[in-house]
This record gives sequence, structure tokens and C-alpha cells, in this order.
Amino acid sequence: MSAGATAFNRLSSVDLAAPGRKSPVAGAPELSKILASASELVPMLRERAQATEEARRVSEATTQAFHQAGFFKLMQPARYGGYEYGFTAFIDVVSELARGCTSSAWGCSLGAIHQWLVATFPEQAQDDVWRDDPSAIVCGSYAPATVAEKVDGGYLVQGKWLFASNVDNSQWALLGVHFPPEEKGAAPTAGFLLAPRSDWTVEDNWFVAGQAGTGSKAVVLDKPTFIPAHRKLSFAEASSNQPPGSTVNRNPIYRIPFLSAVPVCLVSPILGTAQGAVDELIRLAGHRVTRGAVAGGGNRLAEFFPVQSRLAEASASVDAARLLLYRDTAQVEQMAADGLPISIEQRIRNRRDHAFTARLSRDAVDAVFACVGGAGLSLDQPIQRMWRDANAISRHISLNWDAVSSMVGQYLLGLEPKGQY
Repeated sequence: MSAGATAFNRLSSVDLAAPGRKSPVAGAPELSKILASASELVPMLRERAQATEEARRVSEATTQAFHQAGFFKLMQPARYGGYEYGFTAFIDVVSELARGCTSSAWGCSLGAIHQWLVATFPEQAQDDVWRDDPSAIVCGSYAPATVAEKVDGGYLVQGKWLFASNVDNSQWALLGVHFPPEEKGAAPTAGFLLAPRSDWTVEDNWFVAGQAGTGSKAVVLDKPTFIPAHRKLSFAEASSNQPPGSTVNRNPIYRIPFLSAVPVCLVSPILGTAQGAVDELIRLAGHRVTRGAVAGGGNRLAEFFPVQSRLAEASASVDAARLLLYRDTAQVEQMAADGLPISIEQRIRNRRDHAFTARLSRDAVDAVFACVGGAGLSLDQPIQRMWRDANAISRHISLNWDAVSSMVGQYLLGLEPKGQY
């Protein structure tokens, strides 16, 4: 029964022939091999999950295992040893890892997706990051936290950037800033700058109830620091159908606008967590015997109707979430492969479904957690950690249903959509 129930939610992960599941790089490992490596790591990640939470970071050992499996090469350009797979392959791998440990999968997710994002920067910036160390990975804090001062050849930047996930294992940081107006009377613009580890320090301020193991601490530039102009990418460039790096990296995945697909790095961990919760409830219900407060004692958890019903609900929610996410992502990849621009309608629909996938996944974990009773509150019971992690992810500003859904409603009603798409 366990294998069959789990298979319900895995059918959709293999039935979409998307361009992103194929690597154009000669000698790149088959996706099936990379995914098998992810599956093999799940037991280890599950075993280390509580220690990861207590350490408030992903360990060096786990990060090294991700490097050895090639996960950070998944979307990296071939010029630096990468495989140039797309976002659908990314979802496959990261959601599988999250079955074992949400925080570890989140760290891998951000590290791997930033390889794609750096590939949309100008060529010289990519060389700065990877020429001497092709294995370098990048943490990031997207919100513009300060105003960059324009100087000869680049910018001076100082400030603090919060929520830089996996910062302890990263060699570079992607920093959100406001850029001064290019012309008199124009408004400031926003975007990213890349800074090496030698430029910044880490402020250990990550003490949270969920996603504690992500190590999402602050990056600090405590004095004005020069960053050359070629390490700049504006939000407008990132959101275009032709960012600077796409002229160097010919693969069409690097022409996909930033917000049309990048939020899958936030959604894939919660999707995999929901699947992990379903798996754990199936395992737990098969052998746990409830004591019962007044009645019902001595029966297996699997024999209770509410458990059966909530398991069905959770399973359906995970499957629906997968189908939405894969459908949208595969379509965007195909449009990019066909040289078609990603329309505003497509972008807003994708943003809706990123947030709704997160909501469905959180609801699935909520349904599972409702079944486990008082014993499920124990810190060594993984479902309570999955519940805290899933609820933390669903509150990320990019997945906040109130913010995203209002933007979608505005668009559907013919109003100017107010939000990021």
C-alpha cells in the first residue's frame, strides 16, 4: 500500500516531456542518474534533519554531498562545467531532496537556482564568479536594502541584507539595491549586485520557528565597498526576454524572465515536504497503535476514518500542486525554446500558480499533521518539523497568497496589476 500511495503523487513528475528535462551538454549525466542520487540522499537528509535545525544551517558535509551529486551544476552554463538543465529538472531534484529535509533542500535549491541567475549577468560577471572556482555557489537577498552610489567604473555599496539563505556555504552574495536614476528627473531603479565572500561578513541573526536549518542570516557590508559595473543586473533586465547573459549562454533557458520561473526555487522545497509528510504518515499509520483517551485505544492509526480521509486529501493536494507547477514551467520552457516571448498573461498566471502550489502543499502538510495527535509534537517526530517548515515557506513574500492573488484579480478585472511578475 505504501508504494502504491506514494506513486499517486509521482506520476506527474515523470509524464511531462519538457525541454528543461534534456541537457544539451555533451557528457552531462542523464537526469535519471541525478534524480537517483537525490533519492539516495533522502534517508541521510532525514536522519540529519533535526541536527540541521539545531545547528541553524546546512552542514558542510551535506553541502559537499550536493556538490558531488552535481546538483549545483544542474542549471550552470556548460562553459563552467554545468549541465544546462532547465526548471522542470530542477523541480524534480529539489522536491525529491525535500522529502528528507526541507531546510537542506532549501539550501540546495537557492544555491542551484542562483547558478541560473548568475548566468543571466554579463559575461565578465560570470567569469568573476566561476573562472577560478567553477564550484562556487551564491547566496542572495533580493529586497533592495540600500542605495548604490554610482562612481567611476561601478558602485559603492554599504548596508545589511537579511534572509541570505545558505550563506555559510556560499562564496558570493547576490545583493538587492536601488540604483540612482540614469537621467535627471527619472526614478531610481532596482536590481542586483554581486559581491565576493571577501567583501562581506555574516551576522548570525537567524533564530526562527520554521526553516531554522536554512541558515538565512544577514550579509553585512560595514563600510562603502566598490563593486564594478559589470556585476550589475537590473530588475528590468532580469525580467526581460533577453537578459545580458543570454547573448553568451545560448541555451533558451537563460532567456526566461526572472519571475516566470525562478520562484520554483521556493515552491519545490515545500512541494517535496508535502510529499515527505504523506510518506511519513503512511509509514506511521501502518504500525502506530493509539492508546486512546476514552475510547478507540488499541487500534492502529490506519484504521481511523479521519486519518484515511485526511491522507487522501493530502495526497490529492500534492498531486494537484505538482500538476500546476509542472504545467506552467514546462510551457514557459517550451515557449523559450520556440523563441516566443513570455506574455504578461503567462507571467501572472505563473505567479498565481507558484503561490497556489505553495498553498496546496501547506494544506497537505496541515492535513497530515492533524492526524498525529500529541505524540506528533515530539521534536524527533519529523511531521511537526515539516509542518513548521511548510507554514514558514508559505509566508514568504513571493508566495504570500493575499499579495499574489490580489495582483491576479486586478489583472483579470482589467485593472493595472500591482505586484511583481
